[in-house]
Amino acid sequence: MAPLIITPTRRQALGLLAGGALCPFLGARPVRAQDMMFFRIGTGGAAGTYYPVGALIANIISNPPGSRPCDKGGSCGVPGLVAVAQSSEGSVANIEDVNGGFIESAFCQSDIVFSAYHAYGLFEGAKPLTNVRLIANLYPETVQILVRADAGIGAIEDLRGKRISLDTEGSGTLVDARIVLQHFGLADADMAVEFLQAGPAAARLREGTLDAFFVIAGTPTASVADLIAGGVARLLPIPDVAAIELMVAYPFFSLAVIPEGTYADTPSVSTLSVGAQWIVSPMLDDELVYGITAALWNENSRKLLDSGHPAARQIKLANALQGAAIPLHAGARRYYEEVGLDTSAVPLPAEAPPIPGESPVDGTQTEQ
Repeated sequence: MAPLIITPTRRQALGLLAGGALCPFLGARPVRAQDMMFFRIGTGGAAGTYYPVGALIANIISNPPGSRPCDKGGSCGVPGLVAVAQSSEGSVANIEDVNGGFIESAFCQSDIVFSAYHAYGLFEGAKPLTNVRLIANLYPETVQILVRADAGIGAIEDLRGKRISLDTEGSGTLVDARIVLQHFGLADADMAVEFLQAGPAAARLREGTLDAFFVIAGTPTASVADLIAGGVARLLPIPDVAAIELMVAYPFFSLAVIPEGTYADTPSVSTLSVGAQWIVSPMLDDELVYGITAALWNENSRKLLDSGHPAARQIKLANALQGAAIPLHAGARRYYEEVGLDTSAVPLPAEAPPIPGESPVDGTQTEQ
């Protein structure tokens, strides 16, 4: 197979410089550099959930030269692999970068994965981003609408005229925030909209120069927890009827409840969720991805997931194929079939499931 040739944009070139040279895995076989192999996981802002969960998984799949063997209490990751979590602009940017070969892997919301792969919704009219494969569905990401406690916002409709952040351009949060707001008759022009990641948005809300912001992440989310615990903010629910209507209109949404006690002095809150999925380039070596998948689900990894970020406790092998609407990487598929998971409902590279309410899409493509 010919090597991957790319011409990065300025943003992507800076990302490569920040993360090191292009990973040698983007070829027929992985290449060792001084017995070390580097692998990046694109995540999101440092104040969200993707970044800490990505750092945890990077630790799980890493096994640098000289590490103790797995059966002797050492790392159970891929021998010689050094994985790192890399902060990014979010789901849209992540799938574009994986599709273009600018990063080895990334986390991405299931709705963005589906839409990009089929040139649907936000990606309508663009070339389908089919140069991506799935490793696993990880955990549910919850739509959280945080409002300043003294801003006089009792319902989503009350956001009209308020100062609100919808997250950054290129994020899945921005896409879904607009969908939710549109359902309540709100467009960007109806509010004073800003585009901030969760950390800066939380700081602005705390200082009183922002009234509300959206974050879609596993719960509890650190930036949300701090504001609620300090009495600065509270969560705004998506009422049950509206949540059901949105789920029917957009099948990638699921009904969700943030349980009582998730955040300090906060009762249960009705909302929506999407899946957090881990995607990779199909050009990664099959054995490498098989090893990464096996490391993720190693019984010793379970201990690390359960003791790490709260969202990581929801990462279960039984849910690994939930919402899988794009092909698995061949290495990951091999692992799941070996452990007895049913992969028959997951599309193959030459297949593509139909867009809801539309004719099937031509997803013709061969596995690299």
